[in-house]
Amino acid sequence: MAEQQVIADGVRLGELVAIFALGQDNAFGQPLESQMRSTLLATWLAESMGLPADVRDVVYWIGQLRYIGCTGHAHEVAVLFGDEIETRARTLLYDAASPAEVLRDVLGHALPERRGLSRIGAVLSLLAGGRKFAEMNFRTGCEVADVIAGRLGMPQTVREALGCTFERWNGKGQPNGVAGQQIPLGMRVVHLTHDMEVLARLRSPAAAALAARRRSGSAYDPALVTGFLGVADELFDRLGKLDPWDEVLALEPAPHHVLRGESLDAALEIAADFIDLKSPYTAGHSRGVAGLAASACQRAGLAQDEILTARRAGLVHDFGRTAVPNSIWDKPGSLTHAESDRVQLHPLLTEQMLRRSPGLEQLKHLAACHHERADGSGYAKGLTSSQMTPAARILAAADRYHAMTEPRPHRPALSPPAAAAELRRMATEGHVDPDAAGCVLAAAGHQANPVKGRPAGLTAREVEVLKLAALGLTTRAIAQQLVISPKTADTHIQHIYTKIGVSTRGAAALFAMQHDLLP
Repeated sequence: MAEQQVIADGVRLGELVAIFALGQDNAFGQPLESQMRSTLLATWLAESMGLPADVRDVVYWIGQLRYIGCTGHAHEVAVLFGDEIETRARTLLYDAASPAEVLRDVLGHALPERRGLSRIGAVLSLLAGGRKFAEMNFRTGCEVADVIAGRLGMPQTVREALGCTFERWNGKGQPNGVAGQQIPLGMRVVHLTHDMEVLARLRSPAAAALAARRRSGSAYDPALVTGFLGVADELFDRLGKLDPWDEVLALEPAPHHVLRGESLDAALEIAADFIDLKSPYTAGHSRGVAGLAASACQRAGLAQDEILTARRAGLVHDFGRTAVPNSIWDKPGSLTHAESDRVQLHPLLTEQMLRRSPGLEQLKHLAACHHERADGSGYAKGLTSSQMTPAARILAAADRYHAMTEPRPHRPALSPPAAAAELRRMATEGHVDPDAAGCVLAAAGHQANPVKGRPAGLTAREVEVLKLAALGLTTRAIAQQLVISPKTADTHIQHIYTKIGVSTRGAAALFAMQHDLLP
């Protein structure tokens, strides 16, 4: 574990790439660390077959980054198949080197919103131009992967291998029909072991071995299949006895590159772009939120390290979005309860991913607060203003303002003045912290006049109760004056104490005085 400790302000490149792998797991509907498990199989197979060290290094990096371009064409896949995450999960099981299997999948699942004869005609039209669509779709994934890998500083051998992510040994892959030994050896290893990990996990090791035999010479390099079958039982047994995260980081090729300062910021910007590519409606969102939050934190007088942390948290705050399909993110109408439930999980997933990395763990709480509300009505934890740091309150306000200025499938973008007016309304109604809203609006170039609102997300009735309690009225007296039951008055008092973070009348009175709530 010593290898994973934070080095000053640094994050190992392997840690960041491992976080990317978790994002890809989400995008393919697989349990976290699935891609790491397949990377371990790939590196172990390469070792067992005595492949050169430079090939093993390529195997390691492309094992982690194979589907890093997945967000680049998520929208297009969702347009044709609906839930693109479910679609990708399905493709992991069939033989992509078999045109018949691919055709069956398209016939069975394309255009799910169509019904009857309308769907049949539309699917037939799709098949007519299907190869061109598939080629463009997979080319997008490869090009995005190449750009991201280049920005991460990956060597050319890794980038060339990623260009063959969807190719197959028999030349029936995409987008260029590369065949046989023209596919880089490292990627041929990963083609085999990625499929084997999924088949062994979802079916059985025996089913994986059988598929390897059947697909030898079509999807996979026959020599690699032979090598794999000789050690498959040993590798699967080994895989079941370790922690994939720790083991993958231990295998990171030396020397370990550590990202610090500007290089870390640049790497987190790559993460932001990976996230925001998922939907055409979110292009540039994370960068925009990060910049706005940092500027607002500076106006709030926060310390420099808090400002830096807020910016970095803003860059990665939406990492969990990869687990929610574009059929939900890009839906033009209202979400169902089930769809809303999935959306409301994404901050928790962001936190879950970031906490894996010692170097990024400090960002997890802040990043996960971006949909919380001052009055406790937000998600995913229902935190109130008093339970969030000033930076967290600002990040939440920045996310709301910036999102309002961007188009969404169910509404056009608001003009900056209209978004400012809406944020002020949210502050007045207790959804957004007034001080945080004021700092965000000032940072966005609006007049820096104070935003009048109820502090800590208190409702109008709660402010009334707090005023009376601060003046020394008993619960019964408050109830009589406001014409409510004593039980209701007591409930209000308990909610007030929770929101403002106190447990006594005296402390509540101090809060009321501090926020000018008394006559």
